Amino acid sequence: MTARLRPLRLRPLDRLRSDQRGVALIEFAYALPLILALGFGGLEIANLAAAHLKVSQMGMMVADNAGRVITRIDEADINEVFDGARQIGNSIDFAANGRIVLSSLQPNTKATNDPLHGQWVNWQRCTGALTAVNSKYAAQDKGKADASLKDGMGATGRRIKSLPGTAVMFVEISYTYQPLLRGIISPRRIRYESAFNVRERTEHNITNTKSLTLNSCGAVTPNA
Repeated sequence: MTARLRPLRLRPLDRLRSDQRGVALIEFAYALPLILALGFGGLEIANLAAAHLKVSQMGMMVADNAGRVITRIDEADINEVFDGARQIGNSIDFAANGRIVLSSLQPNTKATNDPLHGQWVNWQRCTGALTAVNSKYAAQDKGKADASLKDGMGATGRRIKSLPGTAVMFVEISYTYQPLLRGIISPRRIRYESAFNVRERTEHNITNTKSLTLNSCGAVTPNA
């Protein structure tokens, strides 16, 4: 008569070592930080790209709308153009973190007998709380009595000049990007330039028929 074999009973540590329950949960816990980093990183990059697009579009809109004012331009027109830009920028809190510099670039033939003397900034208006940012190229009246703007405004190789008898609305727009989450992308400056010729305007000096407060740019020294 043979003895009946009893099944071996695993000791507690042996049972724990061979237990496969919870393996997937542990693997997910290891992968979770990477998944979160990729997800939030992608969201932050998408938000940054959207901010770039919005700031660029705002700059083009300001230059275009200012150039569309016909016959003559008034401070009330500037207010309307800037109000429209602020409405577009509400979603990125542009008013508190941005700056728009609008310059009227015109030919200057008055300072010398040289008809190709250069260009000058007839008037310049600004809006936005980022007051430390001024025009990178010129303040109001620059080039009026000299040839300092003979090549126009803009980066080297992409300078803009106005034709005789007309003007160019030159916009410099800056915005300090506000990240969704600190630590993934740090706050950074976004900057764009845009320029449009004026259309059907015969008087390029700005008026103030309603005695409005000027959207002045304050500092007279342009940023380097």
